[in-house]
Amino acid sequence: MKILTYPKKLTKEDIAFRASLELPENSYVNLGIGLPSLCAKYLDPKKNITFQAENGILGFDQIAKETEQDENLVDAGGQFLIQNPGISFFDSADSFAMIRGGHLDVTVLGGLQVSQNGDLANWMIKSRGIGSIGGAMDLVVGAKQVIVTMEHITKDNQYKILNQCNFPITGINCVNKIITDIAVMEINSGGLILTEIAKGWNIDDVQALTQPRLNISNKLGEYKIR
Repeated sequence: MKILTYPKKLTKEDIAFRASLELPENSYVNLGIGLPSLCAKYLDPKKNITFQAENGILGFDQIAKETEQDENLVDAGGQFLIQNPGISFFDSADSFAMIRGGHLDVTVLGGLQVSQNGDLANWMIKSRGIGSIGGAMDLVVGAKQVIVTMEHITKDNQYKILNQCNFPITGINCVNKIITDIAVMEINSGGLILTEIAKGWNIDDVQALTQPRLNISNKLGEYKIR
């Protein structure tokens, strides 16, 4: 991939904000570790979204400030939570029964690679040979919608959106939407559909950093940021 000079990319906070807009009212949502967890910062309380964590928590809605952290109240990613009214706790068997039973409306996950047909690789970098699958394999199968948030290319300028993933696969044909630091894309049976582009970028820029051929939405718009 030939890297040219491109406009400034968006931040992780921008990606998280954009992903938060995808979460529907009155939904049950699981947020992955790292970037996806930042979505919780930008939710409108009126949307009445209920968060679920794989380690057995349902109904939290805020991440604790540094001065309010309780070491006994953390989500699956180790983030400190606030004990709000209605929160409930249970064992991981019940938690995964919720996931595998199809009771989650959306999961937002990080990604190492996504293919043009929606395969996801997000648990092991091939060259390292080690990784931790966590609950991701269950989430991509059990959630009704899978949104992947990630930087568009790697730090050494390699494609992360590929014709075919070459890292170990988390799930096959499971990703519905990709939100990166330059674009928003949907995935359907026809492949990748470019729906939003960050300010200052254009279609050719995004295509140059994306291995599969992009289909362009007839409603292509500017990336929504804070």
